[in-house]
Amino acid sequence: MSARGAVFGVDVGGSGVKGAPVDPVSGKLLADRERFETPQPATPEAVGRVISDLLLEFSWKGPVGVTVPAVVQHGVVRTAANIDDSWIGCRFVDQLRDEHGIEATVLNDADAAGIAELRHGAGRDRDGVVFLATLGTGIGSALFNRGELVPNTEFGHFELHGGEAEDYAAASVRKAEGLSWSKWAARVDEYLRVIELLLRPDLIVLGGGVSRRAEKWIEHITVETEVVPAELQNNAGIVGAAMAAAAGSQP
Repeated sequence: MSARGAVFGVDVGGSGVKGAPVDPVSGKLLADRERFETPQPATPEAVGRVISDLLLEFSWKGPVGVTVPAVVQHGVVRTAANIDDSWIGCRFVDQLRDEHGIEATVLNDADAAGIAELRHGAGRDRDGVVFLATLGTGIGSALFNRGELVPNTEFGHFELHGGEAEDYAAASVRKAEGLSWSKWAARVDEYLRVIELLLRPDLIVLGGGVSRRAEKWIEHITVETEVVPAELQNNAGIVGAAMAAAAGSQP
C-alpha cells in the first residue's frame, strides 16, 4: 500500500540496496528503511529482482524512484561504477517496467542525494555553487548552481595520485587499508583541494554513511570552502530518489 502523496525511494549502492516510503514534501521517511545486500554480480537483472523484493516487503504499489551509481542520460545507463559492466547501455526504466511491473524514475545516486540535501538538508536556503560528495564504496558527486543541478558530474573519477580519486579517498578505502580517521580525512582533504581548485564552490556537503560519524574526521578538513556533513546522512539517496520521482524528472 502507499500513503497519499508518498513515493518509495530506492538507493542502489555497491554494497547495499536500501529503500523506504518517503514524503517528498517534507523529506521524511514514513517507515524504517530496509536494506538488502547488493547481489554479486550486480547485474541489472539481479538488482531488479532485489528492488522487486524490497517493494514486496512493504506491499508497495505506488510510484518509485531509484538511484544507481552510474551516469543516467535520458533513461539510459552510460557507466558502471561499483556495479556490473552489463549496466552500460541498459534502459533500466524499461527493464523494471517490463520484467517487474515497476514504474520508476531512475537517476544517478549522488545527484539524488544532492537534490535531497539541497531541499531538506545541509544545503537548504543556500545560493551560489554547492558541491556534494558521497563518501562510500566509491565517491559520488553532485553539483548545483543557484539551486539547479548539473547532472552526472562524476567527480569521483578524476586522477589523483596516479589512480581514480575514489580509489584513494572513498570511505571504503579507510577500512580496506586500516587508516585512522585523521589519516583518511587527510586524503579527503586532498581530494577537496582539487574540487576547490576546479569549481570554487560556496559550500561543500559531505555525505554517505561516514557523515553519521563526522565528529571523528571533519575537524581534519582544512580547505578554505565551508564544509559541512550531510544532514540526511545515508538516507539522502532514498529521499532524493523519491523527490525526483514525485517531480517526474527522468534524467
